[in-house]
Amino acid sequence: MSAPIKRLVVANRGEIALRIMRSCRDMGIETVAVFTTADRHAPHVAAADRAVPIGDDSDGGYLAGSRIIAAAREVGADAIHPGYGFLAENADFAQACLDAGLIFVGPAPEVIRLMGDKAAARRLVARAGLPCLPGHDGADQSDKALARAAAEIGYPVMVKPAAGGGGKGMRRVGAPDALPAALSAARAEARAAFGDDRLIIERALHGPRHVEVQIIADSHGKVLHLYERDCSLQRRHQKIIEEAPAPGLTDALRARLCDTAVQIARLAGYENAGTVEFLLEGDDAFHFLEMNTRIQVEHPVTEMVTGIDIVALQIEVAQGAALAIAQADIALQGHAIEARLYAEDSARGFLPSAGRVLRWQPPTGPGIRVDHALAEGGEVSLRHDPMLAKIIAHGMDRQQALGRLHFALGQTVLLGPDCNRDFLRDMLKVPALVSARVTTATVDEMTLRPQELSPDEIAFAAALFHHHAFRRARSLSCGLPDELAGWSNTGQLASRLEIDFGGQVGKLTIKTDGPDLTVRGEGLNAHVERQDDIWRVNGRAVPLLAWQCDGHDLHVATRARQFHVTRLVGTGKSGLQEGQGRVVAPMHGEIVEVVVAQGQKLDKGGRLAVLSAMKMQHDVRAPIAGRVGKVAVRPGQQVAAGDLLFEIEAAG
Repeated sequence: MSAPIKRLVVANRGEIALRIMRSCRDMGIETVAVFTTADRHAPHVAAADRAVPIGDDSDGGYLAGSRIIAAAREVGADAIHPGYGFLAENADFAQACLDAGLIFVGPAPEVIRLMGDKAAARRLVARAGLPCLPGHDGADQSDKALARAAAEIGYPVMVKPAAGGGGKGMRRVGAPDALPAALSAARAEARAAFGDDRLIIERALHGPRHVEVQIIADSHGKVLHLYERDCSLQRRHQKIIEEAPAPGLTDALRARLCDTAVQIARLAGYENAGTVEFLLEGDDAFHFLEMNTRIQVEHPVTEMVTGIDIVALQIEVAQGAALAIAQADIALQGHAIEARLYAEDSARGFLPSAGRVLRWQPPTGPGIRVDHALAEGGEVSLRHDPMLAKIIAHGMDRQQALGRLHFALGQTVLLGPDCNRDFLRDMLKVPALVSARVTTATVDEMTLRPQELSPDEIAFAAALFHHHAFRRARSLSCGLPDELAGWSNTGQLASRLEIDFGGQVGKLTIKTDGPDLTVRGEGLNAHVERQDDIWRVNGRAVPLLAWQCDGHDLHVATRARQFHVTRLVGTGKSGLQEGQGRVVAPMHGEIVEVVVAQGQKLDKGGRLAVLSAMKMQHDVRAPIAGRVGKVAVRPGQQVAAGDLLFEIEAAG
């Protein structure tokens, strides 16, 4: 056994850095955080025993392996834990750690290289006679060779990067004429995300389930599984909700899956924690998808149903210790479900969001665990992955876990950036999820539309704006008695308010009657009462959790939903008006490609450009049919949210 780890550098940030530090504290290991300039006040920095700066995000940030290793040597660390993302599956970084005399908490560099190459991993599994999808993973990467392979496999096919994972660069192609564009986009995204544009073509399954097996292996020949997780609920190949164990599996299928995962780990000579992922078809057939050579985002659900600290096992194995448990010691206890809280607008194609965290209230309760690194006043940046927190619920059975998670999400408050809290709550009520019939296509087949504010919610927002303005005015007044506030010798005072809610503009009139308000507008006539902290709209109590005014923006969280509205000042106009063709950037990012030229005709919804943000590529499309009047950007240009990209002259 190697010397025990006394001081460990966490080469990561956010909630996974805090998660690793928790296990280290329990094991008596001192922790060292590394941080970029933007993260100097981040929670993971405050939580560590020591912290070392590694420069700016613009010059490598958390991908600057040499600076992280230098930081480890500077503080006399014994080991580096990479978490997930960033350098976690970088074989060169793992080797550099070993060369520097540091313990790398993960598998050997040659194993990372082998299983990180999806083409090589496919060949390893197929040669052993284990289930693998028909596909092309050869050296010939020409469009002609890939098109020939797709024709032989039969459409639809999946186009996937040979390096990396996380859904980046993946494209489902249904017909030959769509293949060239898919290959071009997949190569560009893979090159940007992984520095490697090699591709794999595989047969695409219709609505499979995505099930993965957690394994742990030591350097003494012992390989164990910690059972499986179902990760089928996804958007753009990014997981949203995961649960353990996978519902509906027979004991025989579970045993086959877990045994196959152990065999694959043994074939690879694997040590430490890892995950073997499979696609399941309706007839209980399954196929190897890939192996992730790191701890997974969704590992908490496995910890909840097994009672095992996977991070602690990682560290023990990295120290050279033999696993002290046997397969027979690992038993399933109840059910656990995890929901990923993302900074994104679910109704607008899951576009990532950013901004300052105005209010954060994580849920609590029986069986609830929240992994996060959020702090009020902190910034959510588009430089990093949009996942903000993981909310996990454990119960005696699946029904209890679902109920606890739904209740916990209803108690969660995140004001500032847009987030998917309400989408997650809605998904927990979708019949396919309730009955455990979710597939990887479930979300893609849904029609997601922005949920319009109800008249009562509009009235309530107006009342909160009025209350905020009243509080500010009272703070500036010179001892005005409460009974004189809002008094007029001509009767009730009326004020006008113009607000934007989801692109719609409401012109409202507010009349005060002591603490009560009457809010009127087109199709709206509501009475709002307030007594202490209890608000009622037309007699119905509002389950208010939190609210915050930030300039002209009002952010509101109730148990039913979160929303924000904007008070319009001056012109009273917000966003694009009907028939207008100004196209602005929906988020910060880089223009990868400009598809159109000035003067070009196009239909509504036509592609204008490709914007890269959060390591994903997003199509920018025309809001109206017409002619391109102005092209305001060029490939390679960095843009901020709201920057002008194009002007479209309406047809006719």
